[in-house]
Amino acid sequence: MTWSVVAAATLLPLLAGTIALLAGLRRRFVVISVKGQSMRPALHAGDRVLVRRRPLRHVRAGDIVVVERGARGSRGLSGRDWVIKRAAAVPGDPVPASVATPMSAPPGTPVPDGRLLVLGDNTTGSVDSRHYGYLPGAGVLGVVVRRLPPAPEAGDR
Repeated sequence: MTWSVVAAATLLPLLAGTIALLAGLRRRFVVISVKGQSMRPALHAGDRVLVRRRPLRHVRAGDIVVVERGARGSRGLSGRDWVIKRAAAVPGDPVPASVATPMSAPPGTPVPDGRLLVLGDNTTGSVDSRHYGYLPGAGVLGVVVRRLPPAPEAGDR
């Protein structure tokens, strides 16, 4: 057996395994760029965050989530509208007073199944559940795991 045959026999399974691992990670995680100032001071425009794809049942109040919203927002990931906000209440949690009044819902009313309420950390600069009410849980992309370092500039590569 020649060296190239041995190398190919060793490297091909390793390469296939690496490709499978990367494909699995891609299904579980996605990188999102923050737009706007609604999550200041936690996140700033231009920040990149690592999002773990999670359904609503894995979201807890206080988590920073990426969720699909209606007509406005940041277009991306198949042309859908996404916003990054903090989960204020998930199914079964009481509706917070800060959201209840604008929504005309009694404070403390449980959030219905399959819905969530979100708020931006920068309350004066955020359009959130105080403006558009409950969001469908099916629109949750996932939970922010961490902020990532800035992407390298085009000239730095």
